[in-house]
Amino acid sequence: MSLEVAVAAPFRDRGRDRLGEGEFVVALSLDRDWFTPDQAKRLVDVAVGRGLLSRDDDELVAAFDPASVTIPDGFVPDESVLREQSTFERVLSALVDAGVEKQQAVADINEHQRALGITIEAAAILYARQRGVGVGDAADRALADLTDGDS
Repeated sequence: MSLEVAVAAPFRDRGRDRLGEGEFVVALSLDRDWFTPDQAKRLVDVAVGRGLLSRDDDELVAAFDPASVTIPDGFVPDESVLREQSTFERVLSALVDAGVEKQQAVADINEHQRALGITIEAAAILYARQRGVGVGDAADRALADLTDGDS
């Protein structure tokens, strides 16, 4: 997962699991020249949203062990890591990573949505759970999206 690799790099470079946000941005933009400073800040937001980072005052804390992430030689993250994925995209990605063929998953999820009269996100989560694919974070996010509309 290139997002995790990009997030791990500054922590690995400095041998720590917490960094100031400015230090993190400098590591990605100036030290590695992977992103502009604005893009590096966007990466922070995406990584926090995906649960890879958390904020503790002015510091970023890795929610995983950066030392366990391998950074391939010549690795440069694609700018697509800056785009936040929808709940559906995250569940679909988890299904594909678990070996489910993408086109079949989409067709089956669409059928669940039609047959049950539920949102595409709910259908995707149901489909994933039926196949034993863990999607707890996506399920929590989908529930939060549903309940945010109630307030």
